[in-house]
Amino acid sequence: MITWDDFEKIDMRLGTITAVADFPKAKKPAYQLTIDFGELGIKKSSAQITTLYTKEQLIGRQVIAVVNFKPKQIANFVSECLVLGVYNQDNEAVLLQPS
Repeated sequence: MITWDDFEKIDMRLGTITAVADFPKAKKPAYQLTIDFGELGIKKSSAQITTLYTKEQLIGRQVIAVVNFKPKQIANFVSECLVLGVYNQDNEAVLLQPS
C-alpha cells in the first residue's frame, strides 16, 4: 500500500500525441509515442496499446501520463513518461483520457 504522501509525488499531466511509430524491437507489441506536454516539453513513451488503437487514431489524441519517472530503456528506445490506462475484460490496455 502507498501513502498519501507517496501519491502526491506523482506528477500526472495531460499531453497530445504528435507522432506514433511501430516498435518492432519491443518484447510485446507496442508503439513509440511522441507526446507534447506544452510548457513541460516533448516526451517519448512506449505503449502496449496496439490492439485497440491504430497509429492514425492516436495522432492528436490527448492522454494522461506520469511525467516524473526516471527514463526507462526499452530495447533501443528511452521511454520518458508512462501513459496511463486500465485493462478491460480482455486484458487490453484502454487509455485514460480527459472528458
